[in-house]
This record gives sequence, structure tokens and C-alpha cells, in this order.
Amino acid sequence: MNTPTDPAQMTAEQLLALYAARALSPVEALKAVMERVARYNPWVNAFAAMNPQALRQAGESEARWAAGRPIGLLDGVPCTVKDLLNMAGFPTRRGSLTTDATPATENAPAVVGLLAEGAVIIGKTTTTEFGWKTPSDCPLHGVTRNPWNPQRSAGGSSSGAGAAGAACFGPLHIGTDAGGSIRIPAAYCGLVGVKPSYGRIPQWPHGAFSGVACAGPMTRSVGDAALMMSAMARHDLRDPVSLPDDPRDWRLGMDQGVAGLRVAVVRRLGFEPPLDEEGEAALQVAAKLLSEQGAIVEEADPELPDTRAIFSRVWGVAIARIWNSTAQDKRGQLDSGIEEVARRMGDMSAADFLGADMLRVECGHAMARFHQRYDLILTAATPTAAFDADAPTIKPVEALWRDWAPWTFAFNLTRQPAIAVPIGLDEAGMPRGVQVAAALYRDDLAFRAARALERAASLPLANPAETGQMRAKLN
Repeated sequence: MNTPTDPAQMTAEQLLALYAARALSPVEALKAVMERVARYNPWVNAFAAMNPQALRQAGESEARWAAGRPIGLLDGVPCTVKDLLNMAGFPTRRGSLTTDATPATENAPAVVGLLAEGAVIIGKTTTTEFGWKTPSDCPLHGVTRNPWNPQRSAGGSSSGAGAAGAACFGPLHIGTDAGGSIRIPAAYCGLVGVKPSYGRIPQWPHGAFSGVACAGPMTRSVGDAALMMSAMARHDLRDPVSLPDDPRDWRLGMDQGVAGLRVAVVRRLGFEPPLDEEGEAALQVAAKLLSEQGAIVEEADPELPDTRAIFSRVWGVAIARIWNSTAQDKRGQLDSGIEEVARRMGDMSAADFLGADMLRVECGHAMARFHQRYDLILTAATPTAAFDADAPTIKPVEALWRDWAPWTFAFNLTRQPAIAVPIGLDEAGMPRGVQVAAALYRDDLAFRAARALERAASLPLANPAETGQMRAKLN
């Protein structure tokens, strides 16, 4: 892969190497990114808010590099934060007209991690309302568009993070994922999207989907994703279920490859998720690439219960909580799909919900047994490429397992790590990705597989300026 000359298109690792060599400054990198934001964001619509202190922070980083005293792994690297996470001094609006505009007073744990390592946060990115769906629109900010094609969705719920990554609005982006909300926009936008093991990256405050949700990296390379996770995956006392502190550089061991590892190509997740012809082709290419690198690849079924029924209940109850906790005089401002899901799923009995949670645990047990035989799982990431950005949300309960997240939500139920990796472009020039998953807490193996796929695919992904589509939109 050729090294770009525009700092905005560089990875975090490339930027850091140039900072260390005094060949580029954090201020120069930030200015290149902000020029790109000024040019493309008016139609991409990736940002909920910009950080007016970013240039000052980049200047402080520049001074540290000049003195030979960078403060951490990410000193001077531009990044963004999804607007479901608290960032001190900024409101957390969650894509909703119903939320309070009072600025947060504390940073979320993932934000603390990035700032502690010196990252420069350029702004907060858009999200679907409360992170409830895959289509990339919300009542507060409108439609976020896919930089590969403005008529296509950027995916959700980490819509702005996906669009910002693909548009090269900085190399590092925090997303969140309760059913695929990192991996789906990553697949739609040609990015690497990491849903870590549950508890690996602390959460606070916990949201409506806290039992299945994680924060994680969205980047243009596997190396950057691992680097970013190294900053975010640190214990935080505010989250009592976060893992004990294990400071490490997640890039270490990433290049060991997959030779000798057993990989299961999984086509059933308790049901048969739909997959179009080009998605099937991408899956077959990925399996072949892993096999050529020495992995032992075969099809297998983990024999899960029907994950549609389980996740629909978990998701539906969370959305009903959003609806019920919204003041009646503000409910008309919510995305109409929230009311539809709440009315269909909100009358669930406590016994039904506890039954669904027990089945969630059963899924985890089944996957643990499956991973006694297989080191890794390979699946599709999405049933199709990114769909129409302006299409209305129709029958969301059915769309959840048919159109949006059928390949991703099982791994939220089991809480194991899963990474979306771009594999190629379809005939329309849109990215297609696959998903690799590993046993709970074996994030290292997921990174190894993702790196092996990235190295073998070696395609000009996640650089939409090369497609001409961004330029065509502007002309």
C-alpha cells in the first residue's frame, strides 16, 4: 500500500512516525484534516459538534514533540468521539431533540483513555437516535451520508464515525456497538471496526443497551484499531464490570499470522441470516485468503438457539425504556420507529425478558464450547452493501434481523470480540466486509485474523477520494 502524501489520509501510525522524525507536526496534520472537513462535511454530515480547542491541543502536542517529550501512544493524532459518549464541556445529545443540551462535566472512560495518550479530539460524531437502528439518520442532525456514494447510508448507529473514517476526517474514531453499531458502518464504509470483549473498554454512564453494548475503535487500518484499543482498554472505577487493568499494546503479536489456527466459516447463528451474492463472494474470498496463509478453514455450525428471538427482546425492552422515560410532551419528537418498536415489544413480561437473558447466557456457553474446537469464526458482516440513505425506516423489528444486523447481534449476546474487516468493492464501487470473531477475551486472536485479511486483501479501501464520487458530488 502506498504511503499517502496528504496527512489527512495517513494512518495514526504513519502520523506518529512522521512526528517522531520531525517531518510533520500535529498542527500541520490537524489543519490538513480540518481542510478536508470543511470541504466534504457539508454533505457527509458526520459531526454533531466540533471542538474549538482542537488547534490549541494540537499546538501543545507540537511543543511536546519538539521537546522530545510526547505524553503517550497517540500524542497529536486527530480523533473523534461518538455522541453517545460523554465529553466534558459538550452536551451528549444522542441524536435526539428530546435530550438536555447541558454540557457534560466528565469524560467517558474511552475518552479519558484517548486524552491520557495525547489524542486531539476534533469533535463529536453523529449517531442514530439513542443508537437504536442501522439507517444513518436522526431527528437532531438529519442524514449522515456514505463518502463512497452520497446516495448510500453510512450505517449506524455509529453513523458519523463511519463516515468520518471513510472521508479521512482523521484516522481514529470511537464508535459504540450494542448489536452491530460499529461493525455495520465499518463494513458499509470500508473501515476496520472492533467490538471488543465485553468489559474490555469500560463504559460510564451505562446506556439503555448496557448489557450488550461496547465502545470500540473504527479506523482505516487494523494497526490503528489495535493502537487505539491500547489507549481505551484500561480499567475505570466508574464501571464495576470492566475488566482488571491490563496495560498492553494490542499491536504486539498482531503479525503472527493465522498458520495452524482453526477457522470456522459460520452460516447459521441460530437462524440463517440473509446474504446477497456479492456478500457471499466476499466471504469466500476471505476464507480463501486465510486458508492460503495456513489456517485450517472449514464450515461449521455452533448450534445456537434462535438469536433473532433473543436479541429482539433485549433490543425491544431497551427501546421501550427509552420511550417510557421520555416525557409525554416530547415523545412526538422521537424517531417514529422508536414508538413502533416500543408498542410491539414493550409489554413483555419480566418472565419473558429473564427467559431471553437465560438464552443469551446459553448462547455464550454454546460459543465457548465451539471455541474449544475453533480458534476463530468467519462470517459475513452485513447482508448487503450500504442501502439508500434516504429510504424510510419500515417495519424495524423485521428489518433488524433481515436487513440491518443479522450477522452481528449474536456476538453482542455472547459478548465475545468481533472485528469487521474490508475485503473488496462490489460492482457498484461500494465496500464489502467480513467479520472475524474469537472466544471471549481472546481479542488478540481476532486482531491476528483481521491483520492477516488486511495484509492479503491489500486493496485501496477507505480512500473514497480515489473513487471520484466525492469530487463528482461537489462538481
